[in-house]
Amino acid sequence: MSRIAGLFRFSNPRPGDPAALEQMLTSLPGHNNATTICASAGLGHRAFRPSGPAGGTGKTEGLLLALDGALLNRAELENETGLEKASDIRLVASLIRRLGFAAALERLDGDFALAAFDPETRKLHLARDRLGVKPLYWSPLSDGIAFGSQPRALLTLPEVPNDLDRKFVARFGACHYRGIDAVPEASPYAAVYQIPAGHRLEASPQTAPQVRAWWCLENEPEFAVAQADELAETYRTLLFEAVRKRVATAERPIFTLSGGLDSSSVLCSATEVTGRKQEAISSVYVDPRYDERNEIQDVVETAVSRWHMIEVGDSVDLFGLVAELTEIHDEPVATATWLSHHLLCRDVAAGGFDALFGGLGGDELNAGEYEYFPLHFADLRAAGREAEVAREVAAWAHHHDHPIYRKDAAAAEQMMARLADPVVRGQCKADPERLFRYRPLLTPEWDEMGGFEPDMSGPFHSYLKNRTFQDMFRETLPCCLRAEDRQATAFGLAHHDPFLDHRLVAFMYRVPGDLKIRDGVTKQLLRRAMQGVLPEATRTRIAKTGWNAPAHRWFGGRTLEALRDRVRSTDFRTRGVFDPDAVEALLDEHAEIVAGDRPQENHMMLLWQLLNLDLWMERHRERAGAG
Repeated sequence: MSRIAGLFRFSNPRPGDPAALEQMLTSLPGHNNATTICASAGLGHRAFRPSGPAGGTGKTEGLLLALDGALLNRAELENETGLEKASDIRLVASLIRRLGFAAALERLDGDFALAAFDPETRKLHLARDRLGVKPLYWSPLSDGIAFGSQPRALLTLPEVPNDLDRKFVARFGACHYRGIDAVPEASPYAAVYQIPAGHRLEASPQTAPQVRAWWCLENEPEFAVAQADELAETYRTLLFEAVRKRVATAERPIFTLSGGLDSSSVLCSATEVTGRKQEAISSVYVDPRYDERNEIQDVVETAVSRWHMIEVGDSVDLFGLVAELTEIHDEPVATATWLSHHLLCRDVAAGGFDALFGGLGGDELNAGEYEYFPLHFADLRAAGREAEVAREVAAWAHHHDHPIYRKDAAAAEQMMARLADPVVRGQCKADPERLFRYRPLLTPEWDEMGGFEPDMSGPFHSYLKNRTFQDMFRETLPCCLRAEDRQATAFGLAHHDPFLDHRLVAFMYRVPGDLKIRDGVTKQLLRRAMQGVLPEATRTRIAKTGWNAPAHRWFGGRTLEALRDRVRSTDFRTRGVFDPDAVEALLDEHAEIVAGDRPQENHMMLLWQLLNLDLWMERHRERAGAG
């Protein structure tokens, strides 16, 4: 629940730089600024409390540092440095002085964004944690470099133009949401860049800023399937430890809870390691197809001291809430589920809690997404296990067939052919049919996707592992982590996702696919690890609602007509991103699908993206005009 920002001049400092740094910090969420300034650099930290439990800024060991986040291995670092009860800043500075910046990062356990400046060598170092839980952006200046936890801090500087990245706008407007973060170093603004997860930046007057990886997943040998019981025990130990470390940093934690395995496992693990029941909060829906209040009760009865429930109806103020979200985010928000999370964060903060725990990362680690099945089938086929392919496909169809998304042998063959390269073992393919489905909605002036091909490279020889790697670092997880971070921080909340503990992640990428998907059921090893921890009804539940929201209902009635009016407006045409006639035809088709009973996918995800993008661009234009 903090933010950082800073400025570094390569030659002469400018008299207005200290005030500019204050302005950068004040643009970010929080109440209290702290800065550390020397002749050519200034680093700052903004928090919700005068002295938070972690992070901060300061000058020590001859270094200027700013840290957003918490160190989870303080005892280990105190022992290594001999600095008992030292601040996080002091511990990190000591490590950097002794080991150098890159080697010091490898000693840090936690979710953090870090800046360190050495006045003697005149080098600035920036780094982001291994999985990208904490954000960090930077911009080149005419005579230096600036950085901040959100683009808005950088955009306060007159030297940083606020032009939109046209390629981002095109991807957001017409790609499936999985394509939005396909360029990990990009941001929605042309002059603002993102430091990708597990990367660091080094800048000095002598060399241009260089961004390079300091951590990555390695293709380590797989564990044996025969070790399943032992692996389940190790998994449980690692998850308990990941939860224990994070709970220890919170004064009053609360846990998000759905009817699924991931959030339930985090919550029940916390109950185990603390020896006491925890408070939990859930978003539930009037629409029974998305509502899991009944499934949640199994965990509530066994592991929850007090359950908080937010019921989200069909008549939400969609335009007003999306405007709030884009204001918090500095950009449009990828999926409608984050509207429910926004309402949830508001209630959590009002309830006096200081940290929100969730299950992000669980689907990627445990192969929990429906689309992971065909990649597992492709792995079995590549290994010559054809009889198991047939058996697994039959089990998949038995458990998961859907009137719109059919599951049968023909569908399995089509999906394998579309998503897995049979020539290069483990090489996944992009899905242009899904990715570019709405590209015809863009006007030629904004169709900036020519030549765009997502990077599908991965370090593994397994289709399933490379597909989940793709989601961890380029597709599903980055946009979710960004949304979670901004929404929690906007309300002064810390946020924790124990499944993204780096030791747990490295362990799970050595677990064979057979221990993740078997007999048409996902998350097999997690289910085994959570025996005796989760209620059996939760642990053995196969049907999955997923973390979805009934946005098709939110886009009904008067809201759909309001969107239609917006599409017909002069301002919408002037922005010129979408073809209004094509969008109107899509609105008609969406209304027909939702009102009818034919099995066909509606367009709620695209409508969500369109509304977000248009409201954000409208606000951006207003600000540009005001400036």
